[in-house]
Amino acid sequence: MNTLSRIVFLGPPGSGKGTQASVLSKELRIPHISTGDVFRSILKGTSALGAKIRSYVTSGGLVPDEIVFKVVKTVLKKQRFFLDGYPRTVPQAEMLDEFLGAKYAVQKVLYFKVADREVIRRLTSRRTCGTCGAVYNVLTLKPKKKGICDACGGTLVLRKDDEPATVKHRLTVYHRETKPLIAYYRSQKKLAVIDATQPVATVRRVIHGILSGA
Repeated sequence: MNTLSRIVFLGPPGSGKGTQASVLSKELRIPHISTGDVFRSILKGTSALGAKIRSYVTSGGLVPDEIVFKVVKTVLKKQRFFLDGYPRTVPQAEMLDEFLGAKYAVQKVLYFKVADREVIRRLTSRRTCGTCGAVYNVLTLKPKKKGICDACGGTLVLRKDDEPATVKHRLTVYHRETKPLIAYYRSQKKLAVIDATQPVATVRRVIHGILSGA
């Protein structure tokens, strides 16, 4: 049986969707497109597009759909993808559907369901290496030496995105802008709801079952 290979990973920040998409991408050799990573790369540069995106990001709002879609089109391979972080709004989903067409339409949307309080607990416990970007968690994925990256020896820091006030704001934006996607994809009969509070290995087994049609 063929594994589904055009998948959207949907859920709040801290739901674990990016981690699962990354691991499954390596296992199944399906490209993982993290729009967060793509945008961070653009923001590090000095392009006019980067400056425009930066103005929206620093104000805490969502980047306009047209700009986001312009970026996504440059990295998306239609035949096979794990799309993580996009679409974030119903208009973005409609743009994506039109771009992919019937031949390459999204096959399944994995919705990682987790309560706000758990998201806040997870994200405020997250630490990121300031040098290589490796991510740890002071509760569930501690480095061997406190405050030091196992991979490169860099210093672990609390990103501004993971500070309590920022996390709460991100959740507010998520509920307002992104949650309507659940109804959108449910109406297309593509939505699969996953209990993202389960252990990582359990969630991965559930996803494998969904993608294989089991």
